[in-house]
Amino acid sequence: MKKLISWNVNGIRSCMGKGFCDFFAAADADVFCLQETKVSEGQVEFAPDGYNCYWSYADKKGYSGTAVFSKEEPVAVTYGMGKPEHEGEGRIITLEFEKWYFVCVYTPNSKRELERLSYRMVWEDDFREYLLSLKAKKPVVMCGDLNVAHEEIDLKNPSSNHRNAGFTDEERQKMTELLSAGFIDTFRYFYPDRTGVYSWWSYMFKAREKNAGWRIDYFIASDDLKEKLAGAAIHSDVYGSDHCPVELTLDI
Repeated sequence: MKKLISWNVNGIRSCMGKGFCDFFAAADADVFCLQETKVSEGQVEFAPDGYNCYWSYADKKGYSGTAVFSKEEPVAVTYGMGKPEHEGEGRIITLEFEKWYFVCVYTPNSKRELERLSYRMVWEDDFREYLLSLKAKKPVVMCGDLNVAHEEIDLKNPSSNHRNAGFTDEERQKMTELLSAGFIDTFRYFYPDRTGVYSWWSYMFKAREKNAGWRIDYFIASDDLKEKLAGAAIHSDVYGSDHCPVELTLDI
């Protein structure tokens, strides 16, 4: 049984001052991955005992970035998706294990005024193609901050947020296309109708206090792992970031 954790820490150095290390130790995950680390190489010392550590840094300082910590040493590790136009922001780390692939991703935000939506659409198509290329070889688990609330059930105020970044028709359709290509939103697999469970809250307007959130952090599994899915959780009681950790338990 594998316990997998994903967390957008919105700055690993800040989060480390807000209980990150305690949660990491208590979680005792087999694979623990981060998004939005916001560090460059050498800016943070975090190499927990018993883990193989992999970091991907953005060229731009204080921006984006991902990290993966795995108890099992992978067969291979790759960074990015093999397309130069998407490199430079440290958004993807892929671990290849003997029987499966694990992909940590931090999907680009479409930004205010949707200034990056057109780029986001290209990213989505290329990333889906990348995941399918992996799936053709072995089962895949992908996780991270996907910067989209897929359905109205996935955010507190769908009507007022329609056409805002993360809840445009275009972004939601790309998520639908991904799932239709042979992937499973694991939280919804276990809890298809559960409401009021979110993974991100704005720092403004006391959004977390009011639970006015969005579910934009996911574990997505290829459908050939359906019988191996053992449990899913969203740790909304864990603070330290504007996101909370999400979890998948996998019988593999």
